[in-house]
Amino acid sequence: MRRVRACDQSVTDRHGSDNFCLSSIQEGPRRVFTFSSRMGRNNKRGRGKTRDDVYRSDLIDKTTMNNHRFETYYQTQNIIPGDEWDAFMESLRLPLPTTNAQSLNKILSDIHVPSLSGVVFEDQHVVPPVQIPWYPDGLAWQFNVSKKVLRKSPEFKGFHSFLVFETEVGNISRQEAVSMLPPLFLEVQPHHKTAQLLEALHAQDTMTSSSIPTGLVLANDSDHKRTHLLIHQSSRLPSPALMVTNLDASIFPSIKVPSATQKEKMETLSFDRILCDVPCSGDGTLRKNLGIWKTWQPMDGNGLHGLQLRIILRAMKMLAPNGRIVYSTCSLNPVENEAVIACALKSNPDFELVDVSAKLPELQRRPGMTSWRPTDKSLNTTYETYETYQNTCKDPDAVKSKFTRGHWPPPDVDSLNLHRCIRVYPHLQDTGGFFVAVLERRARAAMEEPTKQVKREASEPVETPEIKRPRLDDAKVEDYAEDVTAEDSIKIETEEQVKSAPVELKKKDKGDGGAGTFKENPYTFLEPDDPTVVSCIDRLHLTPSFPANNVLVRNPEGEAARALYITNSLVKTIIQLNDYKRMRLTFAGTKVFTKQEAGRGAEAQFRILGEGLPLVLPFLDPATVLEGDTEVLRILVEGHYPLVDVFPDPFRSQMRETEMGSQIIRFPRDNLNGVSFAHDLVLPTWKSNVSLTLMIDKKAKSALSMRVFGLDISTPPKERAAVDTAVNSEDPAVLSGAVVVDAVQDSSMMDS
Repeated sequence: MRRVRACDQSVTDRHGSDNFCLSSIQEGPRRVFTFSSRMGRNNKRGRGKTRDDVYRSDLIDKTTMNNHRFETYYQTQNIIPGDEWDAFMESLRLPLPTTNAQSLNKILSDIHVPSLSGVVFEDQHVVPPVQIPWYPDGLAWQFNVSKKVLRKSPEFKGFHSFLVFETEVGNISRQEAVSMLPPLFLEVQPHHKTAQLLEALHAQDTMTSSSIPTGLVLANDSDHKRTHLLIHQSSRLPSPALMVTNLDASIFPSIKVPSATQKEKMETLSFDRILCDVPCSGDGTLRKNLGIWKTWQPMDGNGLHGLQLRIILRAMKMLAPNGRIVYSTCSLNPVENEAVIACALKSNPDFELVDVSAKLPELQRRPGMTSWRPTDKSLNTTYETYETYQNTCKDPDAVKSKFTRGHWPPPDVDSLNLHRCIRVYPHLQDTGGFFVAVLERRARAAMEEPTKQVKREASEPVETPEIKRPRLDDAKVEDYAEDVTAEDSIKIETEEQVKSAPVELKKKDKGDGGAGTFKENPYTFLEPDDPTVVSCIDRLHLTPSFPANNVLVRNPEGEAARALYITNSLVKTIIQLNDYKRMRLTFAGTKVFTKQEAGRGAEAQFRILGEGLPLVLPFLDPATVLEGDTEVLRILVEGHYPLVDVFPDPFRSQMRETEMGSQIIRFPRDNLNGVSFAHDLVLPTWKSNVSLTLMIDKKAKSALSMRVFGLDISTPPKERAAVDTAVNSEDPAVLSGAVVVDAVQDSSMMDS
């Protein structure tokens, strides 16, 4: 089995150059889980014009990028050697490069990069896109050019259009370069249950073999809106092994599955890989979240420490023997980083930090810190030890509300190997600031170890950062090795407590931390002999090996099914044995079929969706898949409802004999206008009485046209001119973030 937890990918950057990552399908782990209990690095949830103005990049320039508290605090912590401080601060004031991640890699390296080499604009040499040296297999790229160059340089204008269209269709997704690190250290493999890297679960898939992986990717985000963004992003790589939940990760419930050793017994699902992308103060993102220059203060990190610790402790409980946890933040603050890791290791000695110094050798990094001194809002005093703070603080209640012993390094800090943590600084390789720690459960550790609980005390309100405000009260951890109990409704650490804890719902859905009213439709699996399933199998010419017992609908009971989804057997088992409302399950599996109206007097039929085509293709009768050439593709892209009679023979003759309904057309990769594709291009169409329609949305059609024909022939000339104007506007959408390009998208374009 494979279990994997997914990490967050969406990072928006409104300034600077571009990073893009071409994401190949690579070997990795089984059952994976992704804790993303966060408000999002750029999810500001503004409460009014004044607050939103703080984050407007046009109101902040380089001369105002100063924060005395920030500099004083981090110089005191000695996070950067003195001779590098000026370079560090200067890098924070520069815009981020744009980054993207094998089908598009060849287009970039063989076509665009050569054409952009040697470009001179206004007597200045323009640097072409370059590969990020530390990313495996050369799949990550970044470039740094001004908007003016993108708009007016003919060479970069074409490249910009390519990026815009591929980004809109989902073949490219931008991401800050350092945000690509956690999945790489997770080392996901196809047999794992893990929570990021859907590609890893499909590493052994082909266009002709079964594409039903046996593992699980469970992606969680505490923000309801972000879960739907995650669902949208994951549609680039649809997987029947995917589940998306909307919970506070620190109280994620246990999941029941049948015991592997005892019949009729249940056991708790454990994960092979867990990625904890936790809420943080986000000061490592200063280069794109410019508002932090105005708002940063040291209590941001102090207040988040408790929530961060609860999340990683919950992850430790959910991890399988020999499993791996990757903890990451975009913060520079040791209170949010090394202090959290130290507390977690002291609370659970069966875990250890992994030495990953040999991993990604081209990545420039610094070791984790072993000494730091928390401070309060005043910044006038740093406290060398917790006892010093206790003796200094005159108000006993304030002692508990602001700091705990866990904010400081433990006495035996050297034994924890905190130097194995990874710190990435902006001035090292022109990135954002980032922290990564890789932990593994020692092989000798038993899964049934006595539960270690965390005592948390309700704290006074603290000033948390605007972009990453935690939902829960900032609870505290009292001591490292001391077994304590949780209070009131915040009990989380024992398996029994987590299993029985009801999801506390608020009356008003604020989309905040999974605390809003849960309104998702139920998940109902159909029987293999259900008339709807049987009709789909017959009409769409599916083979007997099609997993008919794993088909589900999302409609309330009694309503006619408009869309059908497919999951793998593990996801089905989890849904059937666990309360989907308690898990706040927002999405599961892959949508593969949707009902299509067939015209006046004709019966509506199901058709194959583009997003579900890679999953269904291995189960299609090969004799029913038609073959087209470049001219057939041109007609489909140019016209909305081209008549069958306008197609050339022999394709026209084939279509005349084909029944009305869903039709799949394969375009051999060696017959596509000389354009390189990783696989044959397979597209969904709908045949009516006299016409044939390409069933992909407008943006996907434009991207396909740009890829194959070099220009967008899918729009009329007037509309094409308007698109060109939008692409070359003052604020081009492609100017920021890091971009991940998915090779699998060559197999089929996204559906409408």
